[in-house]
Amino acid sequence: MKEPPYKQPCRFLQLAALCFYAQSSVQSPLNFKHHVTEQSRVSDRMSRRLTRTYQLYSRTSGKHVQVLANKRVNANGEDGSVHAKLEVETDSFGSRIRIKGVKTGYYICMNKRGKLIGKRKGRGKDCIFTEIVLENNYTALQNAKYEGWYMAFTRKGHPRKASKTKQHQREAHFMKRLPRGHLLNERRPFDVLPLPVPVHPHSKRTKHSHHQRSGVR
Repeated sequence: MKEPPYKQPCRFLQLAALCFYAQSSVQSPLNFKHHVTEQSRVSDRMSRRLTRTYQLYSRTSGKHVQVLANKRVNANGEDGSVHAKLEVETDSFGSRIRIKGVKTGYYICMNKRGKLIGKRKGRGKDCIFTEIVLENNYTALQNAKYEGWYMAFTRKGHPRKASKTKQHQREAHFMKRLPRGHLLNERRPFDVLPLPVPVHPHSKRTKHSHHQRSGVR
């Protein structure tokens, strides 16, 4: 039986709506992935920042990254050295971090010549690095301002010019390690704070009941 002419436009609108919904459902994962990528590149000013303390072991020098008082950065720190202890602060919900020497308070940053330097204030993108976990379980640190430039050190622990670095190079590979004695000396139990007892003003009925219990008439 053939449909009446007035019902045909309704069928067309239903098919159009169905096609639009199907197309939106297919594209939504791609849009969400793009949103995550874009947001990972933006500093997160809303969330609570997380800080961790550890050392960065250099695959080439066999020692640890350290930030010295003269603002120089190298990879010659011994395990447990005060200058090799780093405070790492999250910058976004992705894997962007800031790295600061606990002893000196200087952030590890990168200038336009690809040199690693220490700065007192590390809010710029030149002081932000993206953690990239590699297949060999090492971590590479790419600068957020100069994409394609990595933190890297030679066998003698000297910083390598970032413009000559690649992600697959051994000089750009690091391993996170806790400082020597960290678990024994620096682990503290969580402090459990008692909940505050709410103070309510006494009503006339409460006062009257209290006087009755006390024998006061």
